[in-house]
Amino acid sequence: MAFDPAFLDELRARTPITSVIGRRTKLVRSGRNWKACCPFHGEKTPSFYVYDDHFHCFGCGVHGDVISFVMQSEGRSFPEAVEELATAAGLEMPRMDRHQRDMQREARTLGDVLEAVQQVWRLRLHRNEGREGLAYLRGRGLTDETIAGFGLGWSGDGRGGLVQELAAQDITPQLLAQAGLMRVDEHGQPKGELFFNRVTFPIHDRRGRLVSFGGRILGDGQPKYLNGPETAIFAKRRVLFGLDRARTAVRGPRGGGDASPRPELLVVEGYMDVIALHQAGFGGAVAPLGTALTAEQMEALWQVAPAPVLCFDGDAAGQRAAVKAAETALPLLNVERTLRFCVLPEGEDPDSLLRQRGTAAMAALIEGARPLSEVLFGLLSEGVRDPGPEQRAALRQRLEAAAALIPERALASEYRSTLLDRFFATFHRRPPAGRKGKGKGASPPPRASAGVLPVAPDLDAQAVAQERMRILTAILLRHPEVLEEVQDAYCRLDLPVELSALRAVMLDMLAEVDGDPDAPTLLATLQARIEEAELSDMRERVLSSHPLPLSAQERDDLMTVDVRQEWWHFYGLLNLERFAADVRLDTERMGAGAFDERQWENLRVRLLALESLRRGGNIPDTQ
Repeated sequence: MAFDPAFLDELRARTPITSVIGRRTKLVRSGRNWKACCPFHGEKTPSFYVYDDHFHCFGCGVHGDVISFVMQSEGRSFPEAVEELATAAGLEMPRMDRHQRDMQREARTLGDVLEAVQQVWRLRLHRNEGREGLAYLRGRGLTDETIAGFGLGWSGDGRGGLVQELAAQDITPQLLAQAGLMRVDEHGQPKGELFFNRVTFPIHDRRGRLVSFGGRILGDGQPKYLNGPETAIFAKRRVLFGLDRARTAVRGPRGGGDASPRPELLVVEGYMDVIALHQAGFGGAVAPLGTALTAEQMEALWQVAPAPVLCFDGDAAGQRAAVKAAETALPLLNVERTLRFCVLPEGEDPDSLLRQRGTAAMAALIEGARPLSEVLFGLLSEGVRDPGPEQRAALRQRLEAAAALIPERALASEYRSTLLDRFFATFHRRPPAGRKGKGKGASPPPRASAGVLPVAPDLDAQAVAQERMRILTAILLRHPEVLEEVQDAYCRLDLPVELSALRAVMLDMLAEVDGDPDAPTLLATLQARIEEAELSDMRERVLSSHPLPLSAQERDDLMTVDVRQEWWHFYGLLNLERFAADVRLDTERMGAGAFDERQWENLRVRLLALESLRRGGNIPDTQ
């Protein structure tokens, strides 16, 4: 339901964000604000800051207000988070209109029907009529505790016993049909039970409400697995089996003495895989309901974890499922959510792997899960061997089309570069005769453009990027007065460990200084903080990557250089497309009169840096 903005504003005002976050992670004062180790990613140096009305992690980029914190930390939907906070704040939830009340009443009625059927089927499993089903489940290695915990049952022979047994509770065949438990004829009238001679699996939505059933037939009947049809409370494309349990395991509150790592959110193929994984301690396992992952299911996964692991069989069907999942995911990706993949040995599924090789083998597979950016090339180039020009062109077109599906331009550009780099490395053309060596006819080495670090043949792009990060950090170590202006961009960088430690000290200092100190005072304060943190040696190593000019003339020239422009220049070299896009956006905002004098000065400096990059040949003139 849609909420009145005034109600949401009052809810935020009545709910101190520090008290909500403080229940999940220890907060310590940092100037006027608070800081902590981020609850969303493992870290030793605090980079998670809490302000009056929002939070932001400079390590992983997660941010939001008190409502979004509950959503992200507990995997709740927006209405669920609002209801939880409103209850705690003593606010009455807005009343629903008549249509919403009717929908809720119908959902409650069908839910009651399903719960009544569940009680019958659970009892049948442990009676004489269910002995075959119980033997099957125990034969698959499930303990009685697991069987009871997942509410597994036995449907019976389907000869009308369910209707007779529930008649005393005023549950009619029509209600059973509406709940998806009976077949209907061409006139919509109930004509027989849908589930018979099947082990039954209760299907819950992410809040734990029973919405449907699945069933597995014993013997050679078809279909082997059967799910209930779509109903007023069940949409197969939105539900994942086990998500209610997985959400609690992955994002729910932990006991005070529980220091074990949270399980990964793991997507597998079937009911038994999920149940076997949970029993073995992999409490984040879920499964779609017999179909490929849908966009709605992926959105539900990302509400629980930013990078769920998709675990597919190593056969052709598993390969097709992986390709389909990647195609579905690409238009939904952003910098805060992605997928990882692990592939099982051919002929194995998680259930059989656990029984034959044990939990260590499964844990190793999950630990080795690879990010989508790494596996996408393999998925799209499957079967391509020593291609000719036509096959090369077709594959390259597929790779570029896949990257173009990503809506965020900067991320799409990174994927395109990654895929094409792999393409050229894997299917490189043989150079013409006479072009192999360093002699006559060899291509000259590329010249370094102004401001661009020369790249030696054995120096990879990652090393160049890390060197630029050291230069950016060195500039701020010498000129901490620039930090406030560039801190948002600086915090978006994925720095190496030693640079990240120095950045944390600088941010702490910036958050705690009072007034508007001059540059020498800031520099002295920063040096003292670095010494207290025992990072002086690290500071000297970083400064050596950006040495001071040696001659007196060079020192005089240094005074005429705007270090802010120099900083933005090297920042732009790390991600030209993102930098240019940010500058364009701020230029448009300035034209709308949204900038003050200080913001305009910041934009002016970035425009100069962008122009220097363009003059150096780093950006096309059309940028």
